[in-house]
Amino acid sequence: MRWILLVLLLLLFGLQFRLWFGQGSWEQIASLEREIEQQTLINQRLRDRNLVLENEVRDLKSGMDSVEERARADLGLIKKDETFYLIIDKEKSIQ
Repeated sequence: MRWILLVLLLLLFGLQFRLWFGQGSWEQIASLEREIEQQTLINQRLRDRNLVLENEVRDLKSGMDSVEERARADLGLIKKDETFYLIIDKEKSIQ
């Protein structure tokens, strides 16, 4: 009877040890759930960024208006028969 009790106690201790400290323990599961939440947030931000880029590519492929807008903003495009005005702010130019 004593041996059976001892074996059962060792088995209970072994199972409890694995539950709290071993592979697949509560702490490891909680840690993995935190990592999943963080990765989900990162994935959502990347999805949003990709959606913006997809829309931009679609606009660039569909017409010349978006290409012209990018050229004006990024490259300083001035079309023929347009007048270019450069306004200099005195406060910023005195630096």
